[in-house]
Amino acid sequence: MSERSRKNIRIIIITLVIFSCTCYILSGLWKKAQTKDSGTNGLSGELTAFLNSQMEDAFFLLPSFWQEEKEGDSLSAFLKHSVDNILPVYAYMENNREEEITEDEIMKEFFQQKEGSDEDDKNIDEEKLDYGEDALHIENSTLAELELENGRYKEQIAGASDGRWEAEGESIGLTQEAEAENKAEYERRMQELEAALNIDKFSPAKYPSYAYDWEEQWGYEELLSNFYAVDASTSLKEEYMKLDKLLYEDLSVDKEQEGPQILIYHTHSQEAFADSVKGDESTTIVGAGDRLAEILTEEYGFRVLHHKGKYDVENRDYAYSNSLPEIEAILKENPTIEVVIDLHRDEMQEGKKLVIDLQGRPTARFMFFNGMSYIRDKGDISYLENPYIQENLAFSFQAQVTANQYYPGIARKIYLKAYRYNLHLCPKSMLIELGAQTNTVEEIMNACDPLAHIISIVLNGDV
Repeated sequence: MSERSRKNIRIIIITLVIFSCTCYILSGLWKKAQTKDSGTNGLSGELTAFLNSQMEDAFFLLPSFWQEEKEGDSLSAFLKHSVDNILPVYAYMENNREEEITEDEIMKEFFQQKEGSDEDDKNIDEEKLDYGEDALHIENSTLAELELENGRYKEQIAGASDGRWEAEGESIGLTQEAEAENKAEYERRMQELEAALNIDKFSPAKYPSYAYDWEEQWGYEELLSNFYAVDASTSLKEEYMKLDKLLYEDLSVDKEQEGPQILIYHTHSQEAFADSVKGDESTTIVGAGDRLAEILTEEYGFRVLHHKGKYDVENRDYAYSNSLPEIEAILKENPTIEVVIDLHRDEMQEGKKLVIDLQGRPTARFMFFNGMSYIRDKGDISYLENPYIQENLAFSFQAQVTANQYYPGIARKIYLKAYRYNLHLCPKSMLIELGAQTNTVEEIMNACDPLAHIISIVLNGDV
């Protein structure tokens, strides 16, 4: 029961008590007058006497109250004591408030556990996260190329019958036998990756290949269908879907200030890829964080702090509540940080791969992700409050628009889910799903280049 409900009940009870007491006093006086000559009070008199005695216990405490007030007691305490004496049910309700708080804590813990375990679970047709033939920014030829890339991957999966790769917990890695057998092959792949990063240098797109017409009518339905995939667990309130609040929110950062401006971390640090090597952090999502931080620093002039804390080693439950205290401490120690990026990789059904050919390089596709702190059939989640939902949505929206205009096809639709996912840490907070477990390390590292370019455009205020 909320505090507001308790206050309303308290007012109603006190009003009823005063009214009832007044009625019984008048009734008692009338009965007393009627029975004065008979020498007996009767049943109604007995009842009136009993109620009068209860009133005396409750309201004739004024002398003692005045004394207690001098010793630090208050009028509210006196009234509460009076009501408790008259209505024991009310006293019971108040005394059991602690039990209700315990129930609230249980629900809070449930939501915190659910955050960590369900992020990759999709209560939506996964195809709805991708753009279709009605997409404004993608030509049919681009869609055909995406399907072709995925078809090639399916052929590779079908031909890989030697069982060299297997799932291990939350990540994908080599079995011990395969590690020994394929060590030379792995070293060759890493050399190719290093050569690709050094020789096939990425060239940021200088101009958009597509431009939205923002003079058109962009209402709720138009914005929703063109940019968002909404999980069945939540819904997108119309109040958030105003173009001026999404597109024209100033998200630029002060690059002249001392200290880090961007924090990158990983709630799920154990996420790995199709050819990640067990025990080699550089081939996991943490390695992708290193690469993204390096590009943002060296190519675009931002100061980036990359935090490598591990919060999901044994399991993913409570990963968000586990990481929260340390991230809050980092932000307190580094007040210049304006941007917080939680970098993940997605979980896909086997047989599907998020990859495009970008400048002749196989490049993983990615997805921006928002938590709404809102359950579709229950409303706002008070235990996971986020005062920055509008700003979070503006951040992901501007990044999505930039991705669609400069690199059509690289970004899936913005995915919305019910919980908070620690996006309340600052207005410019973002969760990114970079590729999936079916991507290779090379594809992930290649994707860091366009992703960094997209982020730099938003944070420079050039959208």
